Amino acid sequence: MADNPTIKEEQVQAQVIKAAQALFQQHGLHKVTMEDVAEAVGKAKSSLYYYYKSKEEILDAVMNVEIGEIVAEIAQAVSLAAGTEQKIKAFCNTMLMGLRKKRALYNIAFGANHMVKRQTSTTAIRSRFLKQEGGMFKRILSEGINNGELKPIGPKEMDILVFVLLSGLKGLEKEIVIEEGYDTQPAIDVLAHMIIHGLKV
Repeated sequence: MADNPTIKEEQVQAQVIKAAQALFQQHGLHKVTMEDVAEAVGKAKSSLYYYYKSKEEILDAVMNVEIGEIVAEIAQAVSLAAGTEQKIKAFCNTMLMGLRKKRALYNIAFGANHMVKRQTSTTAIRSRFLKQEGGMFKRILSEGINNGELKPIGPKEMDILVFVLLSGLKGLEKEIVIEEGYDTQPAIDVLAHMIIHGLKV
């Protein structure tokens, strides 16, 4: 039976992304070449261009995988937490812990030195991530309202609350990137406490 070309292409792309993740994490974007990535997966550089036009395009693919992993980890942590306050803490902690693990790649993709050159793609990636985060947080609040833990709020107030939480987390993200040992737990505890006790029935 002949190999399925689509499956084979997906396997090659997965190999490229995995190799590029390690290379970018270790050496940074500028020091890694298409030749390096091709060598890491045992391919000729010319064949790599069939899948990706540039290493920046590979970086976008890597970031999409990284973000997908973080989103999946957040969803699992939230599902295991009991009660709305604990779910909010699980959401925040898992998101920031995921960023801390992927700190080097975050700097490469979203750091000021790269954002100017890669504005369109990085903005699209961040927008997708924010939308997924916002959707998850809305579900946490909606569950809290439905089970009687929180008082009902309107759609506009819900949107504002989600915006405030995510904005606060973005500030903590920057501290993680700038200061490696920054302890985010006290800020997360205060944030969750304020949200819960501001909305308690």
